[in-house]
Amino acid sequence: MIFERFQIREIFRSVKRGIIRTMLSVLVLGLAASSSAAQYSRLWGTNGESWSPESRLPDFSYAGYRRGEEPIPDRKIDVSISDFGAKGDGRTDDTAALQKAIDENPGKVIYLPAGRYVITDWVTIRSSGTVLRGAGPTRTLLMFPKTLTDIKPNWGSTTSGKRTSNYSWSNGFLRIDGGIQGDSLAKVTKIARRGGFQLVVDDPSGFHPGEDYLLSMQDNESKTLTKHIYADDTGPISNLKSVRERFVFRLANIDKSSGTLTFDRPLRTDVRPEWKPEIRSAKGKVEESGIEKMSFTFPTTPYKGHFTELGYNAIDLRNACHCWVRDVRIHNSDSGIYVSGYNNTLEEIQLSSSRKVEPSRKATGHHGISLDGQDCLLTRFRFETRFMHGITVTRGSAGNVVSVGMGVDLSLDHHRYGPHSNLYTDLYIGEGTRMFQSGGGSSLGHHSAAYNTFWGIRSKRPIEWPRNFAPDMINLVGVPSRSNPITDAKGRWFEPINPMTIEPRNLHEAQLKRRLSKGAD
Repeated sequence: MIFERFQIREIFRSVKRGIIRTMLSVLVLGLAASSSAAQYSRLWGTNGESWSPESRLPDFSYAGYRRGEEPIPDRKIDVSISDFGAKGDGRTDDTAALQKAIDENPGKVIYLPAGRYVITDWVTIRSSGTVLRGAGPTRTLLMFPKTLTDIKPNWGSTTSGKRTSNYSWSNGFLRIDGGIQGDSLAKVTKIARRGGFQLVVDDPSGFHPGEDYLLSMQDNESKTLTKHIYADDTGPISNLKSVRERFVFRLANIDKSSGTLTFDRPLRTDVRPEWKPEIRSAKGKVEESGIEKMSFTFPTTPYKGHFTELGYNAIDLRNACHCWVRDVRIHNSDSGIYVSGYNNTLEEIQLSSSRKVEPSRKATGHHGISLDGQDCLLTRFRFETRFMHGITVTRGSAGNVVSVGMGVDLSLDHHRYGPHSNLYTDLYIGEGTRMFQSGGGSSLGHHSAAYNTFWGIRSKRPIEWPRNFAPDMINLVGVPSRSNPITDAKGRWFEPINPMTIEPRNLHEAQLKRRLSKGAD
């Protein structure tokens, strides 16, 4: 037997514990909210009447699968992995059977019946519409006796020169491997301001209303894009290079005589010709694929600390678009889930561990969940263990939403490189000793760039404005605190409203509801 039976029992127990804790949390919060009068932020008002597209509060309503406008599909099962020779007996290596089922059934739902499947190599989805579905996280378990380094060593170094495996911060055993299709359609020729809804291009002939497009920009030698996304307060940036900005929008109208494109959402940043802005189709090479209803479990090896990780990593959504991971449990991982691309959803995710805790930071792994893309959504999740970095945003992370989750002592890691305009809302972070504890090498900018927003964060300890973390142009609203409010429209915005009484408690849901209701008028 490759794995001890107590590991499997521990996963089952942790699932039950998590459900009970969530139910108790909802009950307590509901009772508290019902006994107190609602309070509102000056950034939003009661129903968004105080908000404007150019305000310091971004529009987060486009996050997640299909921009939150459609539910994740629940399609019928097409084939079973058992038909391709998988045993699921906890002894037989089922890697080849799983990969064969994927390769021979592109675009189909592949079922993994109840069982324990030993996986000893990468398993990759490269086709749209391909879904791996288990029988549930307590019934379908994927077991990984090897590290990624055992399979294919990939050594590198940190920014300080320390030798480490590149799997310390990337990759996963199950991958959805995508990308963006198509060449550049046009270049933007005029300046546009953050909050605007129009761009002027040199060639409007290839555009069609109702379709999605990707705007991309890159920094220049003077690093003016970097300075812009940091609201002109970057911190040290001598090592910060190759900053890029991506933004997906849906075209509403074209004026071909002037080359003006009008779209349905406000720009997240300024757009300037000096950043070589270009537009291409946002059609992804892999869309509508998912991983759901299963558990990932790794051996109970002691965690030895930062940059010692050899690749007990579960899932990697690499440049995926409109894909998902849902109802998944991950046990004993070095890192849980890496996500890049745009409009992906992670929901009902649980991370737990039986590993011996690394003593200096009291962690059992490196990165819990990393949101390295744009407009992705992480919701309804539980961290039952501490990672060195709990939920990470970094280079290219913008427009992502983290909501309705809880952790024992969760860190909201901003890993430098200019992550901006991300939302954290309706969270319980547990002890609250390291909400802003963040990583990243030296001289790579402040941990956080501008417009990141923390809204309705519950904690056992008071939350204060973080020092040396970000420019003042971030938003901290609805947190327990001993400090007085500071509401400077062009500087620091700190509204320590009781998180039990702030309305809306979930800013993402409120913004989405408002947008969809206006669209229905």
